[in-house]
This record gives sequence, structure tokens and C-alpha cells, in this order.
Amino acid sequence: MDVLRDAFTWLNDPLNWSGRNGIVALAIEHLRLSLIAVLLAAVVALPIGVWLGHRRSGGVLTVVLANTSRALPTFALLTIFASTGLFGARATILAVAIFAIPPILANAFTGLMEVDPDVRDAARGMGMSGSRALFQAELPLALPLIGAGLRTATTQVLATVPLAALVGGKSLGSIIVSGMALQKYGQVVAGALLVAVLCLLIEAVLATVQRLLTPEPLRARRRPRRSTSPQPDDTPAPDNRDRTVTPAAA
Repeated sequence: MDVLRDAFTWLNDPLNWSGRNGIVALAIEHLRLSLIAVLLAAVVALPIGVWLGHRRSGGVLTVVLANTSRALPTFALLTIFASTGLFGARATILAVAIFAIPPILANAFTGLMEVDPDVRDAARGMGMSGSRALFQAELPLALPLIGAGLRTATTQVLATVPLAALVGGKSLGSIIVSGMALQKYGQVVAGALLVAVLCLLIEAVLATVQRLLTPEPLRARRRPRRSTSPQPDDTPAPDNRDRTVTPAAA
């Protein structure tokens, strides 16, 4: 409880919110690094996933690429980059971009693969070329899964960017690292809370944007199902002797 009290005390200090190393400046840098990393990962992963899904081939290649990227620890990549003289923002962006590739790649591929083959046939029957059918028929249908992959990647990146403080970069992780160095654990908890809140806020914003960009027919409209409980044993069964049974249509 003392640590939580110290964390809220630290957050309520106006001096911690202003200046070059204040919360606002660090949050802006945190978002900047995350945005560049996600864009870099999307530039690499989206074309590959869309192309392979459109061709309906390359599933093994997609799995291998996604699993290989996922198997590389971000901290290990940062250490490798630092050993080669790459520090700060550039090292962080490259490391977390590699970490963001798997969900974007896998969701883009899966989204295109799950497009109904009848839609593809109908597009070709209307005389659409392959690229026109991709952009006007397949991609709109795959948009929900592609958006989900981008949301997942963005949240993962936001949660991983704090590691930038370990290689000389600036982010909200700087609050955590400096708190650990000074043994001010209230500051450490405050930094962790800021990262968590930022992730939740960006996730909510992206979920709203994804819903707005998804075509209306594809928006999920879940209606609560009425639960049908069986009749008690003492309730007499209905008499069906005089009921006309209509055969189901073939």
C-alpha cells in the first residue's frame, strides 16, 4: 500500500508532468516510436500477407515467417543492436517493428484466405481483373481481420517500447528505469500505470476506428439468444396427434 500511495503522490506532482523528461514529453515520444514501428512493420507484413492470401497459397511460408519473428525476443534484439553501436530510438524502432510483424502478417493472410470463394468467382464473372477484385471485393471483406492484426500489433508495440530506456531511448519506460535505479518503487509503479493506461486508451481508439471503417454488412450484430429451458417432468407433453406436420423443403 505504501508503494501505491507513493505512486499516486508522484503522479500528482506537477513537476513530473512538465519539462523534457516529463510525463507529457515522454508519452509523446512513446507514441512517436510506436507509430513508426507499426508503420514499418505494416509496410513489410501487409503486402506479403495480402499477396499470399489473394493467391491462396504460401500458408507454410506465412507460418514460418510469423513464428520466426515471434521467436526473437525484443530485449535480445535491443542487446544485439546496442552491441553493434545502434542505440536509442533507431534500435527500439527496429526491434519492436520485428516484434509487430507476426500478428499483422498472420491476420492479413487469414483475412484474405477466409474470403468466400463465391465472392471471388462473382468478381471474375463481372469481368474484374485480379487486382480490381482484390481491392474492391476481397480486401473490404478481409478488413475486420486485418484491422484486428493492426490493433494487436499496436498494443504489443506500446507495451514493448518502454524497453527503449535500456538502450538510451526515451519513452514512458524512462520513468520505470530511473525509478529502479534510484530505488523509488512508487515511481516504478507510476510508470507502469502510465504505460497500461496508454495501451488501453489507444486500444479503445483503434477499436472505434476499426468499427467505423468496417463496411456496415460486416459489423457484428450479436443479439442475445433466449435460453430455452426444458419442461419440468410433471408438465404434460403437448398432444401432437391432430397437428399437421409440414415436410421440410429440400
